[in-house]
Amino acid sequence: MKKPNENAKIYSFSVYNKNLSQNISTCLERLASEKSVVVLCVGSDLVMGDSLGPLVGTNLTKKNVKTHVYGTLDFPITAKEIDYAKSYLKNFHPNSIVLAIDAAVGNFEDVGAIRVINKGIKPGLGVNKNLKTVGDISIIGVVAPKEKNAYKLLSTTRLNLIYKMAEQISNGIELFLKERQNSIAV
Repeated sequence: MKKPNENAKIYSFSVYNKNLSQNISTCLERLASEKSVVVLCVGSDLVMGDSLGPLVGTNLTKKNVKTHVYGTLDFPITAKEIDYAKSYLKNFHPNSIVLAIDAAVGNFEDVGAIRVINKGIKPGLGVNKNLKTVGDISIIGVVAPKEKNAYKLLSTTRLNLIYKMAEQISNGIELFLKERQNSIAV
C-alpha cells in the first residue's frame, strides 16, 4: 500500500494487486466516519473510458449492498446531472458520507492505478470540464494517459481494464459495507 502524502491521504494501488479489494475496504474504513455511506458513481455508458462509475454502480446494485447507490449503466450520473445529484444528496442524505467513484486520466505510468482519496472529485477534469466537487471520499481509476484530446483517448480505452477496475472497486466497497454492518451487529 503506497501512501505518497501523509496530509493528502491518497492511497494508490495497481488494478493487478491481488489484495486490491481488501486494500480498498481497509482504506474506506480508515477514511469513513461512523456516518452512513451513500455511493455516487459518476460517468457515462456512451464512452468506454468513462464507464467505470456506472459499471461499479451496476455491480453494487447486483450485489444488493446495504446502502443507496446512484449511477448505474441503466441510469448513469453524467456531468449534466452533477449539480442535480449534489442537491439531491444534500436534501435526501444530509447526514451521510458520499463516496464518489469516477474514471480519470493521468500519467502514462499511472494507467491501471486505483486511488482512494479523503476528499471529493471534480468530474470531467480530465476532459477540461469545470464542474463542482462532489463527494466526501472518492475512488478514481486511472484509465488512460492525459493527452490534449483526452475525450478521444477515453473512447479507445480497453474494456478489459475498465471491467477489472469496476470489479475490484465494487468488491472492495461491498467488503467495506459488510464489515461495517457486522461490526454494528455485534
